[in-house]
Amino acid sequence: MAHLRQQFKDALSSIEPGDDKANAPEAHRLVREALVSDARLSDYGANPVLIGSYKRSVSIKRVKDVDVFVRLPDLPSDVTSKEVLDRFFSVLHAEFGRDDDGHQRTKRQDRSLQVSFPEYDLYVDAVPARLHSDGETWEIPQKSDDNQWVHTNPESLTSLSTAMNTAHDGLYVPTVKLLRQTRRALLGKKKPGGFFFEVATYQAFASGLVTGSDQAEYYVSALDEVSKIVENFVTYGIAISDPTLPGRTISIRATEDELDAAQRRFVDAAADARDALEEEDEGQSALAFQKLLGKNGDDDTVFPMPPGFNDDGSKREFAISAGERVVPAGTRTFG
Repeated sequence: MAHLRQQFKDALSSIEPGDDKANAPEAHRLVREALVSDARLSDYGANPVLIGSYKRSVSIKRVKDVDVFVRLPDLPSDVTSKEVLDRFFSVLHAEFGRDDDGHQRTKRQDRSLQVSFPEYDLYVDAVPARLHSDGETWEIPQKSDDNQWVHTNPESLTSLSTAMNTAHDGLYVPTVKLLRQTRRALLGKKKPGGFFFEVATYQAFASGLVTGSDQAEYYVSALDEVSKIVENFVTYGIAISDPTLPGRTISIRATEDELDAAQRRFVDAAADARDALEEEDEGQSALAFQKLLGKNGDDDTVFPMPPGFNDDGSKREFAISAGERVVPAGTRTFG
């Protein structure tokens, strides 16, 4: 079996966010400071916190958006979602205005305000949240024009992810990253997005069926279980439970065609990954993992070839494997 431990390590390094590690927190800080400095939002107890894949350390290169969850514990019950979003817009637009090309940097969305940071090539989504009736979890706007709110608990996913990573000796988070990269390689900009596959991966781990002794085995095992979850979701309508809210399931925006494509490609990918792990030839195994993981946000191939192999997975002529005693003859010239 080809476990390619160093190549998996290199692949994870290849998808790790680079400059985003500094840019994302800075963009978050600027948006946070603008919101908490507003007198009315301050009266509502505005307390923004970073959430999302970046916060959970499962984001991959490139980070295009940063989620800021703006907790408003003192928001009066008669304040509508439209009023809150309008206030957010007025504060953020006054602070960030327009970019050098004259484009308005703050954009209205159903549940949030999106602020562009062209200098960092990323966006910050500021999501207002009011306390749920339980006094512990939160609600965010469903749509700005109907005053509908949706129950949510995003901070819990951060702690759950940390606990799951600890339970699996640090292999959960990198496996989520690899699954997110696989989604990107297989689906591109099509839906379902990374969050859907992250939650599916969490539930796969929670089932106890994801196992392994190293990163290769964890990746293949997780991909296999996630493909089953996707197939059950698409074919049989079996919803994916929200681990942060007992009794609730996650919802996504995807067309039937997108869901069918995701099912087919992930089922095929799981089979290809199993074959790659069982392949004795390291070059052919690496070639299969290359196809599964594609290219990173810098358009570089994620999974490298092991030493001694060509780009097509064939063994280089005169390559010497570790432990071999026979060395090809040289010219006997020195210097």
